[in-house]
Amino acid sequence: MSKSILITGGVSSGKSRFAVSYFAGCDYVLYLKVGTQVDKDLIHRIEFANEKHGVEWDILTTEQMTPAELVTDHKFVIFDSLSSFTRLAMKQLSPDAAPDEAKKKEIEKRVIDEVKAVEERVAENNGSLIIITVETGFSSTADDSSVSAYRDILGRVNQRIANTTDEVFFSASGIQFKIK
Repeated sequence: MSKSILITGGVSSGKSRFAVSYFAGCDYVLYLKVGTQVDKDLIHRIEFANEKHGVEWDILTTEQMTPAELVTDHKFVIFDSLSSFTRLAMKQLSPDAAPDEAKKKEIEKRVIDEVKAVEERVAENNGSLIIITVETGFSSTADDSSVSAYRDILGRVNQRIANTTDEVFFSASGIQFKIK
């Protein structure tokens, strides 16, 4: 039975560590990092766990807007992260200025549709998906219109994904709390 999990929390709160630990003994996991390179410490942790458990993972970095294409026959997928993917969508769909409300809705729809495509692909493989995101609800209001638009979009995307995943965890100071 396929399963989807959202892990949210502040920056450096233990979200990635939770995701990696969740699949630690599983073979052929896809760690899909959007936007930036995977942190060297995280790669070391993954490699150490893989060696310990005798498993092998694929670690990919992408800046493409169709991440589901990278999920081949992987049964377990870590999508890191919804926040980076939202930033990428904003950069590609509204590169020159802060988006207006219509463009915000277009970006939200695109992000949600693409994440759902990843989820469907994992479900076809009867697997499990962990989606990592940053919680926007704890920050102060930004004066920059682009930053404010990003937070608005990500906040709504997070809510939508949280409402459709099977489980939701909140990570704070390296401790995860199941909230759904």
